[in-house]
Amino acid sequence: MVSDISALMAFISAQGGVVRVQRVKEQGFGRRMIETAVDRGLLVRPRRGWLAAAGAPRMFHDAAKFGVVLTCRTGAQYYKLWLHDAAGPPHVAVPPTRTGHVEVLAKVHWGAPLVPRDPDALVDPIENVLAYIAECEPFEQALATWDSALNQGLVEMAALARLPLRPAARRVLAEASPFADAGLETYLRTRLRWLRLPLRIQAWIHGHRVDALIGARLVLQIDGKHHVGAQRSEDIRHDAEVALLGYHVIRVSYAQVMFDWPTVQDLVMRAVAQGLHLAA
Repeated sequence: MVSDISALMAFISAQGGVVRVQRVKEQGFGRRMIETAVDRGLLVRPRRGWLAAAGAPRMFHDAAKFGVVLTCRTGAQYYKLWLHDAAGPPHVAVPPTRTGHVEVLAKVHWGAPLVPRDPDALVDPIENVLAYIAECEPFEQALATWDSALNQGLVEMAALARLPLRPAARRVLAEASPFADAGLETYLRTRLRWLRLPLRIQAWIHGHRVDALIGARLVLQIDGKHHVGAQRSEDIRHDAEVALLGYHVIRVSYAQVMFDWPTVQDLVMRAVAQGLHLAA
C-alpha cells in the first residue's frame, strides 16, 4: 500500500485535480490516508465518490459536484479552441438516461452523445463538443470553432464524416477547413465568398504569410492586439515590400472585422472595383 500523502496528491493532480475515490484506491492509496488528506484540507469531497485537490480548477470541481460533463462552449475552452466570445454561463451535458432538474447555473445539453463518455470523464470528447457547438452557436461562429479543432489536429474531417451527425453539424462539416488557424480567417472565407474571386487564406508572399490574398494582387491583413512595437514595425516593412512587388495591401483591425464588417467589406469592394486584385 502506498503510504506517502505527497504521492497521493501528485496522482490526483495528474488526473486534473478531480478524480473518483475508486481510482485513487486502485492506485494503492488507503482510506485512512484519504481521510487524513481531507482532514488536513488538502482534499475536499465535491460529491460522494469523488475527491478534489483544494486548488483544483473550479469547473472540474463543479462538474463532479453536479454529476455533469463540460461540453459545447466550455469544452471548447478546455480544448483551447477559437471562440467568438468566451463569456456566458458554463455549458454542460448530462447522461441521456438522467431525468429531472439539474441544479447548476449552466446551459444544459441533453441527449445521447456521438462518442460514448468514460464514466470518469469531466470533459466531453472533442467530437461531442463540436456537435453541440454546431447546434448551439450561429453557423459562422460554429464553423470557426470547428476549423480551430481541425487545424490543431484534434480531430480529422474523415473521422467526423463517419459519425451520425445531425443536420446542423453536417452543414458545418461541409464548409470546414483544417487550414485556418484563427477564427477570423474562417470569417473571411465565408464573408468574401460571394465575390466569386480566388481567395487564399494564409498565403505566402515574399517569405511572409498574409491573412488573405484576394485574386492575384489584393492583400488583406488583420491586426490583432499583438501588432504593436517591433511587430508593428515588421508589418509596415513587409507591407512596403509587397507593394513594391505589385500587391495592394488593405490593413484592418481585429475590432473592425468583428464589430464593423460593413466598413471592411466596403474597402474590399472598392479595391476590387478598381481592379487592384488583378495581376498587372
